[in-house]
Amino acid sequence: MRFVAPSREFLAETLLAAGPDAPTLCEGWKTRHLLAHLHLRENSPRVALGLAVKALAPATDQAIEELASTLDDGAYVKLVEQFRTGPSRFSPWGIPAVAELANLAEYFVHAEDVRRAGDRWAPRALDDAYAEALWADLVKRAALLYRGVDLGIVLVRPNGPRHVARRAPDSVAILGDPAELMMHAYGRASHALVSFEGQPDAVALLRSATLGA
Repeated sequence: MRFVAPSREFLAETLLAAGPDAPTLCEGWKTRHLLAHLHLRENSPRVALGLAVKALAPATDQAIEELASTLDDGAYVKLVEQFRTGPSRFSPWGIPAVAELANLAEYFVHAEDVRRAGDRWAPRALDDAYAEALWADLVKRAALLYRGVDLGIVLVRPNGPRHVARRAPDSVAILGDPAELMMHAYGRASHALVSFEGQPDAVALLRSATLGA
């Protein structure tokens, strides 16, 4: 839980500063929808299941839309503060091991979904240990996140470490800091500060691919 708790705090502060009607990088969602998603994910087993099972996704989308529609300014602030305090003690999301596994990338990416949706943004200056935690989390998930790409994928950090996420005859290397590589892998390619090395056709294929869990 070393980085999950401060990541939750940063996300809550980001949502408060933006208000309920700010844009996000999540298609069709304002900040009120993102907050509804975060709340229901932790407090509604049915909605949480719908995030993982495609057949249940319409019901999950409806639940998020219904909650978001109730979030005027006051209700929005109240729900942000509830999110800040964490899930109830009966929620599996309150188990430290579960929270660490499920929330590190979730909180980082969604905070950036709000920060980077505006016209002006800059990458955050992250603590080295936090960047290493993001890298370790990404390495564990990279094969899944890039599963829809018919290419070899190599993630490369500026200081040298690299990870082969997929193997194939044609490969593309994606270069960037851990935070930027994570944003790219989670489908925020147009808002990720990364560069590519590979054959032009392979890079073009990667640029057109649908990424993310």
